[in-house]
Amino acid sequence: MNTRDMQDEILRLKRENDICILAHAYQSQDIWEAADYVGDSFGLSRKAAEAPQKTMLMCGVRFMAETVKILSPEKTVLLSHSQAGCPMADQADKDLILQMKEMYPGYTVVAYINTTAETKTACDICVTSSSAVRIIRKLENPNILFLPDCNLGDWVAKQVPEKNLRLVRGGCPTHLRMTAKDVEKAREAHPGALLLAHPECHPSVTALADYVGSTTGILSYAETSENNEFLIGTENSIVQHLQFQYPDKRFYPLSKDCVCHNMKLTTLADVYNCVKGAGGEEIHLDPDTIAGAGRCIDAMLRLGNEP
Repeated sequence: MNTRDMQDEILRLKRENDICILAHAYQSQDIWEAADYVGDSFGLSRKAAEAPQKTMLMCGVRFMAETVKILSPEKTVLLSHSQAGCPMADQADKDLILQMKEMYPGYTVVAYINTTAETKTACDICVTSSSAVRIIRKLENPNILFLPDCNLGDWVAKQVPEKNLRLVRGGCPTHLRMTAKDVEKAREAHPGALLLAHPECHPSVTALADYVGSTTGILSYAETSENNEFLIGTENSIVQHLQFQYPDKRFYPLSKDCVCHNMKLTTLADVYNCVKGAGGEEIHLDPDTIAGAGRCIDAMLRLGNEP
């Protein structure tokens, strides 16, 4: 069976078995082409809640599948590969958050969406990389405890200097592989290219970027920019996707090492096995966890939708 044959079978089986395929932006192009929706983790969760199918297949990592379950508790939610986790999401557990709240009483605890469902139950509100600045700016409390990504937190703090952000040490090991030295080398090789960087990058990288934003923000910037060359400072699969979408433009990875091994665990064959009922892991969350984490996400939706 070749790639096209397997994709055709996936398309047939997902219709036959009432399955909606959600593919995170860091999945490979062959999986993108078989998916119903492609995007960032929270955007996919909202699409899942609106989708008519009864089974959601998340091609991503565990916290993303948990978020789908939180927003759609009545649906069956599958994770495409049981070992696909997120090292950053595991850096701040519930016990740590409870200890930090004792150390910083009166602080509003803001969790990046890249956290486990259990961790979210101890937090006040979630944010995404695209909504963090807007939401934190709207919080009445000037004192913020931000976790777990201190690089995203540092970038947010610079955009919202009127707030007092305490950062819990943590971050994305994939994005941390990129350095200012990589920027220097890449610009020497491609002097006309604009650097588009994710805020999970180290501050020394984002300080040199022409644009800093979420994965979907980077995709949108590349689409609308009149420039024809770009250095991509996020997971390297985005380079491939942009090459497919805009073949008349040139895209270069900021670093060959910016690869998320957890995202790469899922293959097209894994997706095929999932839709035929022979693969994946069903996500189960107890009602208290769904309610507690849901409260954190609901707060983000409420504040994010306010003008």
